[in-house]
Amino acid sequence: MSVKNLCPCGLGEPYGECCGPLHAGEREAATAEQLMRSRYSAFAVGDADYLLRTWHPKTRPAELDLDPSQRWLRLEILSRTGGGPFDSEGTVDFRALYRLDGATGSLAEHSRFTRRGKAWLYVDGDHD
Repeated sequence: MSVKNLCPCGLGEPYGECCGPLHAGEREAATAEQLMRSRYSAFAVGDADYLLRTWHPKTRPAELDLDPSQRWLRLEILSRTGGGPFDSEGTVDFRALYRLDGATGSLAEHSRFTRRGKAWLYVDGDHD
């Protein structure tokens, strides 16, 4: 397995076996953390449709324009609460490293998730 085919979410699995099936709508994220990782991967591969589809309708923007020059480098999950297979809500604290215009930066967020039926949805987040 080449590094090129690894999923951007950082779990070390091939994209086609990790976040790829979620992006394609073949299955739902089982936990809030899995949704967080798949959303990070969607940013990394430029899948705005998946990001909008997994955003809670009450907080979802009408459209989402991703900057194709922004390169997402690494995701670090810092902590999580709830968000398991039997929970209805959860939070994930993360840090994402990126490169934009030749400079490296980071985004830290405390993200909130809720479950609707079998699907986890991103509600909103507080940035550090």
